[in-house]
Amino acid sequence: MAVTNTFTVFELDGTEYFDNFTDYIYDKKEMVCGDDGIGLQTFQAVFQPVLYSLIFLLGVAGNGLMITILLRRRHRLRITEIYLLHLALSDLMLLVTFPFDIVENATGWLFGELLCRLMGLVQNLNLHCGSFLLAFIGFDRYLAVVHAIPSMQSRRPRTVLLTCFSLWLLCLGLSIPNVAFLSVGKSSENPSTLFCSYHLQSIFASNWVLTKRVLDHVCFFLPLAVMSYSYTKVVVTLCKIRKSKAKHGAIRLALLVTLVFFFCWLPYNITLLITTMGDLEVIVYENCKSYNLVQSVLDVTKRIGLSHCCLNPFLYAFVGVRFRNELIQLVSAASGSESSV
Repeated sequence: MAVTNTFTVFELDGTEYFDNFTDYIYDKKEMVCGDDGIGLQTFQAVFQPVLYSLIFLLGVAGNGLMITILLRRRHRLRITEIYLLHLALSDLMLLVTFPFDIVENATGWLFGELLCRLMGLVQNLNLHCGSFLLAFIGFDRYLAVVHAIPSMQSRRPRTVLLTCFSLWLLCLGLSIPNVAFLSVGKSSENPSTLFCSYHLQSIFASNWVLTKRVLDHVCFFLPLAVMSYSYTKVVVTLCKIRKSKAKHGAIRLALLVTLVFFFCWLPYNITLLITTMGDLEVIVYENCKSYNLVQSVLDVTKRIGLSHCCLNPFLYAFVGVRFRNELIQLVSAASGSESSV
């Protein structure tokens, strides 16, 4: 899932600004824009901790149950379920970073340099993996339906496991540079408050943030293109041939999981693209109000996107008949062992 933090370090013409400050030049007149949105401050102080806590509790419970159910029959997993097991693991690892974000928004960063870099690495790693895993699910459905016989060799469990392992390594490589630039620094508005952000290496950190945004856009829109093509071909093929009810159900579930992902993350990525174009001066903000509006929308849409990591298990509970039956069996077995005690 392709995500990045808003620009936190800028160095233009030798002047450095932290947090939500940047500077623009209009008619050779320098303007410094700060965060003066009371609504956004209220959102960050009140609504965000409540939202993150709810997402964390639902996500840990839901993804934990999904991983448990899939691991119970790990030797009999279908190809799509192998990808979904890795997707649930990725979501669960992303959720681990939520308590740190909640505390940071309330009191500043209290956990030191090591955890600052580690949490940034974990968040970026799992957001990228989520996007590509969903692309692989769509491409697997394409192979299974459109090229059923020729794709049998490439759709073996061992091949899929190797593909997932390679994906984790690729996303780790894309995320490691964050460790070099993330650090704990002081807020310009409140020097007593610390934040985990891109403070190190000054202009190099700013360059990496821009590079990272480009990578994030690629890691989001490339999987989107793969899934759009794959599912279009799947639908066209299914309209021509008859498939089993179970096959239709598996495709419907995979398609629903993918659509929910993009409904959650597309607004953020579009806003982030606008922000990147502004930072590269492809577009110019007319005034500070326009800049602050974009930053507010970016912050809110990011929170909406992050809520996605708790949704997949509920999609399975309501749409996936097999998953729902196994969940009932698991709950019944747990209730039976408690009553016997």
